[in-house]
Amino acid sequence: MSDAAVLLSANDLSVRFGGVLAVNKVSFDVRRGEVFTLIGPNGAGKTTVFNLISRIYTPTTGDIVWHGEDKPIALTQQAPHEIAALGIARTFQNIELFEHATVLHNLLIGRHTHRKTGFWSEVFFTPATRRAEIAAREKAEQVIDLLDLQHHRDSMVAGLPYGVRKVVELARALCTEPKLLLLDEPSSGLNVEETADMAFWIQDIQHELGISVLMVEHDMSLVSKVSDRVLAMNMGEALATGTPREVQSDSRVIEAYLGTVDDVSSLRRVA
Repeated sequence: MSDAAVLLSANDLSVRFGGVLAVNKVSFDVRRGEVFTLIGPNGAGKTTVFNLISRIYTPTTGDIVWHGEDKPIALTQQAPHEIAALGIARTFQNIELFEHATVLHNLLIGRHTHRKTGFWSEVFFTPATRRAEIAAREKAEQVIDLLDLQHHRDSMVAGLPYGVRKVVELARALCTEPKLLLLDEPSSGLNVEETADMAFWIQDIQHELGISVLMVEHDMSLVSKVSDRVLAMNMGEALATGTPREVQSDSRVIEAYLGTVDDVSSLRRVA
C-alpha cells in the first residue's frame, strides 16, 4: 500500500493509567476514502484509541501520524484544539451538543475552525465578516439538506428526540469539512429504523463527500453494511484486521465475543 493511500497511521500505540494498560501496542492505518471500524467487547480500548487521536489522552508509547497535509504531521505533537483545524472531526457516544441553541446554531458553531476574521472585523461587521457569515450559512444549509434536517433547522436541540440529536451531532461534525470523521458508537441508543438511516448517512458521507470514516461500533449489522475494513480489539490489544467477514470468522475474535471458539454460527447470527 502506497503512502499516498494512507490518511492516518497509528504505530504501536500504548497508554497506561496507573497500573492499568488500557491500550497495548496497537497499530493500524486508515486509508483515504474508506470506512475503518474498531470493534470489540466493552473495555477493549476502542474509545481510548479515539481519545488518543483526539488528543484527549497522550500515548505512553507509540505515535499517530496524520497524512492529510503536504507533509506528515505527528498528532502527538499537536494540542487538542488544533486537531479539528487539521481536518479531523469527531462525534461522541454521549451526545455533546448545545441543548439550548437551535440546530442551525449548533451547526454554525461547527464552522468556527474556518473563520479567519478578527475581533474588530466581527465587532464592526465588515464586508469580510459578512462574506464569512454567508459562507458558513451556505455550508450549514448544505449539510442540513444532506441529512434531511430541514424540518428541525430552527428547533431547540433540548426538545428533539434522541435519534434526531444523534444526526445533529453528525451534522455539526460535517460542518467542519473534515477529511477524517471519527464516529464513536453512532448507533448507540437508536432503534432499528434509525440505525438503518445512520448506515445510509455514513455511506453518503463516504461516497458523496469523499470523507474517510473511523468508527467505533457494537452493532455488527451496521459494521458489516458500511465497513471496508475492521480491526477487532480485546483487553487493549489488536486481535485481527480485515474485511468484516474475515474478522468475524477469526477464531480469536469469536473467543473474545463468545468465550469459546466452538460456536462460529452464533457470532454470525449476531452479525
